[in-house]
Amino acid sequence: MSQVYRSTRSATEQEISFEEAIITGLAKDGGLFIPSEIPQISKDALSEWENLSFQELAFNIMRLYIKESEIPNEDLKKLVEKSYSTFRSNDVTPLVKIDSKNNLHLLELFHGPTYAFKDVALQFVGNLFEYFLQRKNANKKEGEERDIITVVGATSGDTGSAAIYGLRNKKDVSVFIMYPTGRVSPLQEDQMTTVTDDNIHTFSVKGTFDDCQSLVKQVFADEEFNSKYHIGAVNSINWARILAQITYYFHAYFNLKKQVGSEDFHVKFVVPSGNFGDILAGFYAEEMGLPVEKLVVATNENNILHRFINSGVYDRTPAKVTYSPAMDISISSNFERFLWYMVRKTDGKNDDMKTGSIMANFMSSLNSPKGEFTVSPETLAVTREILASASVTNEETVATIRETYQNTSNKYILDPHSAVGIHTCLKTMETSEDKPNTYYISLSTAHPAKFSEVVNLALGEFEGYSFEKDVLPTELKQLSSMEKKIRIIEQADLQTVEAAIVEELAKEKK
Repeated sequence: MSQVYRSTRSATEQEISFEEAIITGLAKDGGLFIPSEIPQISKDALSEWENLSFQELAFNIMRLYIKESEIPNEDLKKLVEKSYSTFRSNDVTPLVKIDSKNNLHLLELFHGPTYAFKDVALQFVGNLFEYFLQRKNANKKEGEERDIITVVGATSGDTGSAAIYGLRNKKDVSVFIMYPTGRVSPLQEDQMTTVTDDNIHTFSVKGTFDDCQSLVKQVFADEEFNSKYHIGAVNSINWARILAQITYYFHAYFNLKKQVGSEDFHVKFVVPSGNFGDILAGFYAEEMGLPVEKLVVATNENNILHRFINSGVYDRTPAKVTYSPAMDISISSNFERFLWYMVRKTDGKNDDMKTGSIMANFMSSLNSPKGEFTVSPETLAVTREILASASVTNEETVATIRETYQNTSNKYILDPHSAVGIHTCLKTMETSEDKPNTYYISLSTAHPAKFSEVVNLALGEFEGYSFEKDVLPTELKQLSSMEKKIRIIEQADLQTVEAAIVEELAKEKK
């Protein structure tokens, strides 16, 4: 397979390599990179994959999207092994049963260094950046300018710390993470700001996550600045993030099959969704041939995706503050990738260039004063064949944490984002006419220790419950007393942010 990558907004035949897509992050036209084709997995190949370890499975999936001429087999295997050697679970992403329901499982994605699902992708992305840069710089003569990457990212909570832990101390990589002041949990902020390595910089921006995300896109769009400082992306707009996350859908399916002990079952994946990257990986897994009955989008009160799936209208209503802050997003960046495929099937008439033109118009409308676009009934219909959705309130989030703790034999404690997923499972079970032997896998996105305020609100009434004893891991207890490195950005504008980046880069070189 000669796998190359193209932009979701391109109306011309512009295709680039995997390395270019990863290092560049965002296309020049503002679009996101997608593979030229989605590889198909035969039933025989699926059977052969069933007993592979997570690492072996990751290698096989990534190999289909990366030419061997770009990363040879042995190098790719080493990158995968190195990336998942930092996880606390041998299974990397274990599947556990929520025994208050016979057909409900939780996919624990928080066993990486920062206790969040972003580690699955960002440990790999960090190693990829290092690999590509080392290769580029290996033959440089003394005094010759080295290739560098200046990573600029925005976070609503977990992406920042996962990126920082994935890229700290990486040679020729400088990292700038922006987060909205007062809109991440104290522990999430501590995780980011206590990493004091010279190449790591955290910017607390007076504004919202959408302000931070917009600033990242503006930095990428500034051609002169981008060219001078070689801007790279670690947000879920980077294709390598999506690629790495495909693995755990296959891994979860195979683990469920072993637990069920039969091939006669159906599975629905329920995914707490903000920027849509986590569930997008499930879409790619399904398109590759993984038997998925439905992908269910679980949103909080910022329910842009739920509204779209119900109406076909995509709008950028300002996000409100909720108990699940990583999902407090008004524009789900990765939905653009999913929508490209839906439009291609319908209005795009299976023509890549026509589809790119339609998508460019949609995104232009979204960024106009009107701030919305509407898809055709045909596009909405094919979307609904793949996706279902639900919206969960703050009150329902707290109640789900409380009831799960109360109704499971091991007093299982959910973080608020995972609670949004579990509540959506329960709601979907009640309202769907499921086939016999339908199982639900809800993706657990973060460790509950990261959200002490909400967890304590839900569980504080229970006799014997203690956040320190029952929830907080030892290594996270130390963070609040550690030295911090942080820069406050008073104005959420491009000039202020770029000036701060230049200042911090100058300090690195001293």
